[in-house]
Amino acid sequence: MPAIETVPALLALTAVLAYLLGSVPFGIVVTRAMGLGDLRQIGSGNIGATNVLRTGNKLAAALTLILDAGKAGLAVLVARATLAEDAGQLAGFAAFLGHCYPVFLRFKGGKGVATFFGTILALSWPVGLAACAIWVVVAALARISSLAGLVAAALAPVAALALGRGDAVALLVLLGVLIFLRHAGNIRRLIAGTEPRIGKKPKP
Repeated sequence: MPAIETVPALLALTAVLAYLLGSVPFGIVVTRAMGLGDLRQIGSGNIGATNVLRTGNKLAAALTLILDAGKAGLAVLVARATLAEDAGQLAGFAAFLGHCYPVFLRFKGGKGVATFFGTILALSWPVGLAACAIWVVVAALARISSLAGLVAAALAPVAALALGRGDAVALLVLLGVLIFLRHAGNIRRLIAGTEPRIGKKPKP
């Protein structure tokens, strides 16, 4: 963990603002703006980029991915630039929680993979790139987005240690645990061999 340098009141304010930013459901915003319908009634009903891709609109999926990652990255960068590293890490965690449990959607949000990547890329781009590379390799081999995200989340703390960012390991472990919890249904389908591949609609 980073040294605590920021006063508690500013940390609390940082957490609240980052959570609200993370709560913005860009998947729903993008699909509605592009006339693709209510994302919660499409595919798995998830608000993330993988489900947006099931609309058949790759641009919408790409925009959702960028915006979901970007909101966490922005929270980290602004908090760290204006306060300190402890505020940056807290902002990343709060934005992640906002995405997964958004106040604007009655706390029913996404699974956090894109927001996870945005957080670690902003915290440490070498660690972020390593995690992204892991995702790409697993996704290319297995063609299963959830599996790629789970493997990347599990190995990100190892990458942080290897690349000299031991101060970020606790945060990455915590985010990884939450990602696994959010993917409980996916894990069951992976074990059963019924998890849909990238671009395919999940079975009812």
